[in-house]
Amino acid sequence: MDGLLLVDKQPGLTSHDVVDLVRRHGKEKKAGHTGTLDPAATGLLVLCLGRSTRLQAYLMKMDKIYEATVQFGWATATYDAVGERPDGAEPVSVEGVDFEPHLRKFRGEFEQMPPAFSAKKIAGVRAYELARKGEPVHLQPKGVRVEEFSLRSVDGSTASFVVRCSAGTYVRSLAHDLGASLGIPAHLKALRRMAIGKFRVEAAISSDVLAGAGPTGIYAPPHFIRLSEIDLPLKRVFIDPGQERKLLSGQSIILKPEVEIQPKELVSLMSLDDELVAIGETVNVIREGGGPVEIAPKVVLKR
Repeated sequence: MDGLLLVDKQPGLTSHDVVDLVRRHGKEKKAGHTGTLDPAATGLLVLCLGRSTRLQAYLMKMDKIYEATVQFGWATATYDAVGERPDGAEPVSVEGVDFEPHLRKFRGEFEQMPPAFSAKKIAGVRAYELARKGEPVHLQPKGVRVEEFSLRSVDGSTASFVVRCSAGTYVRSLAHDLGASLGIPAHLKALRRMAIGKFRVEAAISSDVLAGAGPTGIYAPPHFIRLSEIDLPLKRVFIDPGQERKLLSGQSIILKPEVEIQPKELVSLMSLDDELVAIGETVNVIREGGGPVEIAPKVVLKR
């Protein structure tokens, strides 16, 4: 089945566990996710099925929205509640704390240090494998973008936040670093992903009901989005049947789009009956100011 499946992952499952559930009960061999969630985390997974797996690399780059609960009083080696609580550590109330000056430090674009217990590779070895053995973990900071980091509520020693960020941002690191900024050790107590790009968890099917749903229940709206109905965060350019044939054979096309397109820009190439044919990239702007452009196929979806 070609399309996207929105799943609300429940705690205790890995992202790959969810993919396996869909493969077994949806009877679809080609399936993959567009960004992992830790086993303890919950919320939205966007799974690509069938031919839509060709879109994975592009969907993985979409911004994410999270609801994060931070526990103050102690930090952990993993930066989350999976790590051990240090002996003697006690909760510290953050009622009345002015969070805003500290949250402001973690908005915008900046270099973020990933947690030692992460899936980042060092000389081909996952960082968490080295950390579990007590070996040194030498990671490099990575550029991230945080559009929103705002306080929702405070309850004694915990506080909940909304985080809207670029792909690759570690919310665990935000929790840990926020505690360091406040001078109160902290870790991520709970995490729920609410959105990936335009896709929302409210439309998702719970992972708890996948096994009993069967193909009929799995491939039903609103949690299943057919390939022809996927709304990508790209400009839409319509092509005629002759241009479509060229794209399907791997050739570039020249057209005059109704929207202005920049060099190297990715676009959704749509058939006249509004079906997604391919993702293309502008390789040549023949004339500035809305003139013809040359577009090469990057991912062909129809064949």
